[in-house]
Amino acid sequence: MARVVVDVMLKPEILDPQGQAVQRALPRLGYEGIADVRQGKRFELELEGPVDDAALARIHQLAETFLANTVIEDFTVRVEQTEEVTPV
Repeated sequence: MARVVVDVMLKPEILDPQGQAVQRALPRLGYEGIADVRQGKRFELELEGPVDDAALARIHQLAETFLANTVIEDFTVRVEQTEEVTPV
């Protein structure tokens, strides 16, 4: 089984009130030196078959039409290696 990750983030020019709220709270919590915070979404998709060009094209289309609002959000699609655990 393979895992494909889709990360969705607001475009840089779009205001991020949730990220700003976190950024303002950090100094009060003792975390200094954080210049900016942007909030986003992560989707992990487990594929049944191989991750080939056709599968990645379908995931890209899925992200573009369903997972992200491309007017205000950008997204990236990447394959994440899954670890195979060998029984001891």
